[in-house]
Amino acid sequence: MSEVKIAAETRTEFGKGAARRIRRDNKVPGVLYGHGSDPLHLTFPGHELLLALRTPNVLIALDIDGKTSELAIPKDVQRDPLKGFLEHVDLQLVQRGEKVQVEIPVHAEGELAPGGNLLEHVLSALPVEAEATHIPESVTVSVEGLAAGDSVLAKDIALPSGVKLAVEEDAVVLQVLAAQAEEAPEAGAEEAGEEAAEV
Repeated sequence: MSEVKIAAETRTEFGKGAARRIRRDNKVPGVLYGHGSDPLHLTFPGHELLLALRTPNVLIALDIDGKTSELAIPKDVQRDPLKGFLEHVDLQLVQRGEKVQVEIPVHAEGELAPGGNLLEHVLSALPVEAEATHIPESVTVSVEGLAAGDSVLAKDIALPSGVKLAVEEDAVVLQVLAAQAEEAPEAGAEEAGEEAAEV
């Protein structure tokens, strides 16, 4: 995976008022922690950070105050629930060669067996252990031909070299649910028709 370089500044102001002022300047307050060191309170450029975080578990090369370089991965991202902009981010220090535990998105591909069954993502992200600079962006699982009652377990998913499961092998990741009886939609349609008539 590629690194994204971001310039960060140390900050000395804390609290809600300070955070609001930082966000007004199109910046994002955050904390860098890990390896037993004291948490470092930083300010990040909002747009660059937003673009970087579009990649899950992105590896960020931080240039702190133009003096210090650190590698980090996102651990907790807080967004405004309505507008979606970044409110705060926690980053974890990592080193090249270090193993870290992360969750990677699971993508399903292929067509289920005929019958209108539903695919449920029991785990939307798969916990794995990987080298910090080689974290896969996602894993893709084929669900071609799966029928109601079938499931995909963690151990069934092919992982890239050097990546190990950080969850029980028999953990269910995906499962196929039987289609609901056809009477339900018809009943719903009749109720909708009755409501329309009343209006």
